[in-house]
Amino acid sequence: MKVHSRELLLFYNPQSSADRKTLAHARGTGQKVISYDHKNSRSTTTIWRSILSTMNKHPKELLNKAHPYYQANIKGKEFDMHGWLNILQRNPDLIRHPIAIKGSKAIFCETPTDVYKIA
Repeated sequence: MKVHSRELLLFYNPQSSADRKTLAHARGTGQKVISYDHKNSRSTTTIWRSILSTMNKHPKELLNKAHPYYQANIKGKEFDMHGWLNILQRNPDLIRHPIAIKGSKAIFCETPTDVYKIA
């Protein structure tokens, strides 16, 4: 997924205070910020495939393994890439941290200030 070099795209969970802080920091960069919250924005497996390719990560690396849904339904199971993409698409609340995308770069914002690494 390529985003214009003057725009910052942020996938985040609005129910997480750390994610909301990341969004605030992103808006503080002075760039146009396009935010997609997990609850109100529909994603596709194609979008997730593109994001993962840009980040050079496996879908499992994005997931919160301590989340109760993960523990009950995913832990110990193996999925093919299509299965992992479906998990990301249908359960975005499992994603540990916000994902920031700018131009052809994407990063996992483990702390709210990580967004400045891409801004």
